[in-house]
Amino acid sequence: MQTIFGRFSHISIAASLVGTALWGVTPGLQAQNFPITPGQKATATQVAEAGVPLSELAPNAPDEYTVKRGDTLWAISGMFLKSPWRWPELWGMNLQDIRNPHRIYPGQQLYLDKTGGRATLRTRQADGPPTDTIRLSPRTRSQSLADAAIPSLPANVIEPFLAEPLIVDAATFATAPRIVAAQEGRVLLTRGDRAYARGTYSDGVTGKTLSDAKGEPLDYRVFRNATPLKDPTTKEILGYEAQFVGKAELVRGESSHSASSGGKTPAEIVPATIDIVVAKEEMRVGDRLIAEPPRELLSYVPHAPILPMEGQIVSVYGSAVTYAAENQVVVINRGIQDGLERGNVMAILKNGERLTDRTDQAKPQIKLPNERNGLLMVFKTFDKLSYALVLQIVDGVKVGDRFVNPN
Repeated sequence: MQTIFGRFSHISIAASLVGTALWGVTPGLQAQNFPITPGQKATATQVAEAGVPLSELAPNAPDEYTVKRGDTLWAISGMFLKSPWRWPELWGMNLQDIRNPHRIYPGQQLYLDKTGGRATLRTRQADGPPTDTIRLSPRTRSQSLADAAIPSLPANVIEPFLAEPLIVDAATFATAPRIVAAQEGRVLLTRGDRAYARGTYSDGVTGKTLSDAKGEPLDYRVFRNATPLKDPTTKEILGYEAQFVGKAELVRGESSHSASSGGKTPAEIVPATIDIVVAKEEMRVGDRLIAEPPRELLSYVPHAPILPMEGQIVSVYGSAVTYAAENQVVVINRGIQDGLERGNVMAILKNGERLTDRTDQAKPQIKLPNERNGLLMVFKTFDKLSYALVLQIVDGVKVGDRFVNPN
């Protein structure tokens, strides 16, 4: 997936710090201006009237900062505010200069005005207003601002998980098309190999024929081993996580026809032909095919959930991983039906230890309080489950750890 940004000749800086995050778009598609919610606008307006209390600034907030290539909006906003996800307040600190709170570019300067016991974030440009051309010495090179804008989070961290993980129900996975054979009796398949697949079963009811007719999907993701994901407390199966192993392209659809043989005409099944175009792992007979979903124009705007939210971590992404560290992905037991949405930020809690109070003669059992352990942000939602990125962490995150609203 390619990340591109819109093109502007005049940029408003402070609003851009955390206003818009990662844009996942099809090559050539121009970035759009995502709407600001009434609540975010109201917060920004309120803050603009009085500024931000100095107590809300990060302890080591710089008086001045120049944006550099490789920066992220999350990291920059964290330089100025204690809570990076509170972007409407940062936007409001310079509301008068803001027309489009969706962009920030390398080379732009930010500085804090702390007069009157309140903080205001202002902007200035060292060499005049920004243009579409970036001048370097000893030669000149022109580059569109669309290629220069920085994302909210490191693009390489989230992008693989937009294509790889898939949560399905058992019936969907069981009836998905599957690889049935490989050329020359091969057992394992990799990029460049040809294989054969079927979408239907002998009962004629289960599954759907793999067809190369106009309008039918030609690109498929290949999955294996649908692992049940259970709620850590209730043990309810919330969904099945399929293991992504690669991608395939449909070359020729499956068919069946009669073949004369000794006066009989039994139906002859001809499976579909597929080519393996991406291989994360070697594929084999029995692996499932699921049509590549349409690309979405995605925006990750870090913000707190509107409703009170709490839940638990169901799994850590990666079969050999027990603890999740910063920039790793976890599955949580809340989803669309719970009101969760992309960009929601939650605080991670480390479960307090249960132990015996040996200072009391009765030796009662006590439980230490849960302690805040970091932050996570939701980037992909399903009905009952969601994928979230661990943004900040003090100690490792494990299955069963809880999360709550960040404030």
